[in-house]
Amino acid sequence: MARWYVYKEVLTCIAMVAAECSHVVLSILFKAASLKGLSYYIFIAYSYVLGTLVFLPLAFFFNRKTVLPPLKFPLFSRICLLGLIGYLGMICAYKGIELGSPTLASAISNLTPAFTFILAVLFRMEKVAFRSSSSQAKIIGTITSISGAFVVVFYKGPKVFSSPTRTSSSVLFQKPLGSSQSNWIIGGLLEVVAYLLYSLWYIIQSQVMKIYPEEIVVNFFYNLLVALISLPVCLLAEPNLSSWRLTSNIAVVAVLYSGLFGFSFSSAVHTWGVRLKGPVFVAIFRPTSIVITVVMSAIFLGESVYLGSVIGAVILSTGLYAVLWGKAKEEEMKDDDSGSNTLGPLSSVTVPLLQS
Repeated sequence: MARWYVYKEVLTCIAMVAAECSHVVLSILFKAASLKGLSYYIFIAYSYVLGTLVFLPLAFFFNRKTVLPPLKFPLFSRICLLGLIGYLGMICAYKGIELGSPTLASAISNLTPAFTFILAVLFRMEKVAFRSSSSQAKIIGTITSISGAFVVVFYKGPKVFSSPTRTSSSVLFQKPLGSSQSNWIIGGLLEVVAYLLYSLWYIIQSQVMKIYPEEIVVNFFYNLLVALISLPVCLLAEPNLSSWRLTSNIAVVAVLYSGLFGFSFSSAVHTWGVRLKGPVFVAIFRPTSIVITVVMSAIFLGESVYLGSVIGAVILSTGLYAVLWGKAKEEEMKDDDSGSNTLGPLSSVTVPLLQS
C-alpha cells in the first residue's frame, strides 16, 4: 500500500516537475546558443532529424506484435498537416525566445489550455452551457488567462530582481540578455501565435489518435515530416553551409539535448501521468514552468525579473486554474450522470485540452 502511494502520488509529482524543468532547460539552452550565433532554423532541423532517429528503433521495437490499421491517405494527410503546423509553431516559438526570453515564452505557454478550449468549442469537441458553473469558470478563466498573457507582452515594467551573476553572464555571452521593448513585444506576439498553432495541433492530433492509436509510430512520422520540411527551408534561410556547423559547445549541447532527450522525455512523462492521474493532474503543473524559468534564467543566464512578468504570470495562472477547475467539475458531473461507461470518449476529448 505504501509503495503504491509513493508510486502514484509522490513519484508522479516529482516526474511532472522534472518534465517542466526539462522544457525550461531546453528554452534556456536555445537562448544561450542563439546568443552564440545558432540559427533557430538550424536548431529545429537538427533537433527533428535526431528526434526521427530516436523514434525509428522505438517504432519497430514496440510494435512488432501490434496489428495497426494501414496508413491510408486521409490519415497520412492529417499527419502531414500536423508536421506543417508543428513546424510553423516551432519557428514562431524559438524566434520569440530569441527576441524575448525563456521567461516570456514560459508565461505565454500557459495559454495553451485556453486556446485549445476555444478551438474545441468551435470544432464541437466541447459543449458550453452558459448557466453552468463549470462553463462559466472555463469562459472567465479563458478571458483572464489571455489578459494575463497580454500584460506580460505589453508591460515590461521595472526590475524586481536582478541576478548578481548578470555581469559575468553578460561577459560570457558577449552581449546582454535583456531585450528591447520592441523586441519584447514582437517576441511575445510570436509566442502567442506559436501556442495558438500548438493548440490547433492538439485538436488535429486527437483525430489522428482516434484513427491510429499508436503514439510512437505517429511521433516517428511527425518527426520525419518536420525534418523533411525544415531541411529545405533551412537551406533557403541559411544558404551558407558554414553556418550549419555548430561552432560553440552550448550549441552542440542544445541540439543534442533537444533531439535526444528534451522532447521525448517530456512526452513520455506526460503520457504516463495522464494514464495514472488523468489530464487535469498533468495540466496543473504547467504554471510551475514560470517559476522554474524565472529562477533558472536568473541564476544561469543572469536575466532580470520584471514586474510585468510577475503580474501577468499571476493573472494568467489564475485564469488557467479557473479553466482547469471548470473542466474538472464538468468531468465530475459527467461521471455522476453517466457512470464509468463515459470514461473512454471523455478521455479523447480532454487530452487535447490539457496537454502542453
